[in-house]
Amino acid sequence: MKIEIIPCLSDNYSYVVTCDRTGKTAIVDASEATPILAKVKKADAIWATHHHHDHVGGNEEVAKALGVSEIWGHASDKGRIPGQTRFLEEETLDFGAIQVRTLHIPGHTTGAIAYAIEDDSGRAVFTGDTLFAGGCGRLFEGTPEMMFASLQKLARLSPEARVYCGHEYTVNNLRFAKTVEPGNAAIDEAMARAKSRIPTIPTTIADELATNPFVRARDAAELGERRKAKDNFR
Repeated sequence: MKIEIIPCLSDNYSYVVTCDRTGKTAIVDASEATPILAKVKKADAIWATHHHHDHVGGNEEVAKALGVSEIWGHASDKGRIPGQTRFLEEETLDFGAIQVRTLHIPGHTTGAIAYAIEDDSGRAVFTGDTLFAGGCGRLFEGTPEMMFASLQKLARLSPEARVYCGHEYTVNNLRFAKTVEPGNAAIDEAMARAKSRIPTIPTTIADELATNPFVRARDAAELGERRKAKDNFR
């Protein structure tokens, strides 16, 4: 599989996933149409990680321009994702030669979903605004308990799985992580990598296990405390 990163809006990322064998193509989080249509000439599906406008605002224009017939999202987001045609629970699907596992990961929103993909070339996961490199999303609709369970679900994926998240927040996230674990050398190493490249994405599940203060939280209460502190971090 091939994964292309498309910067959108001020700090969002959309992604294009192409099956090497069949050419079947999906756009993950069609944030806005213009940058996507500048790069993509054919697509078969749009995969939405959640309903927020900065992730689905381009759905209908992109679908119309490219003849996309399928727009995926979680079943509970029915009526909140523009143009949605597939209403997914946790299931496994084939997309060309790519196996797709959908994981319900509430916390940032109640309908957040991750797409964990795998083929002969490797593994990746699209986490939207639930799991960031070095961080997690604000708890707009969910609870610390939801977010803790969701992050632990993602943490159980293969350590080498590449993590593609929704925003370029990595440096600031790692600055906060350093205040939580000032003696964690893995955070220093991750910060050096992040400052040397834009985009900083992808990381890996192994990276997040070593550096992410929300993945590393011992329980939901600790995660909630860290999320409140992050909300006020500058």
